[in-house]
Amino acid sequence: MRGILSLLLNALILITLFHAVGSWIPTVRESNIYRKVDGILSPLLNPIRSVIKPVGGLDFSPAVLILILYLIKQLLKV
Repeated sequence: MRGILSLLLNALILITLFHAVGSWIPTVRESNIYRKVDGILSPLLNPIRSVIKPVGGLDFSPAVLILILYLIKQLLKV
């Protein structure tokens, strides 16, 4: 069970990194895979975005989500 949870959390972290980097590259941002990833992550990122607004055009919600996922990993020791 811990292995599956660890794999899931690691996958979410990597997907979030892809999403954050891809948002800066127009050709990636317009791709189908990016749209699917955005659909997966939007329910996780939108509540964070409602609390932490972009600063100077920079959206820090992916970084906050990654920190939250790492915190969950540490608390569950997976």
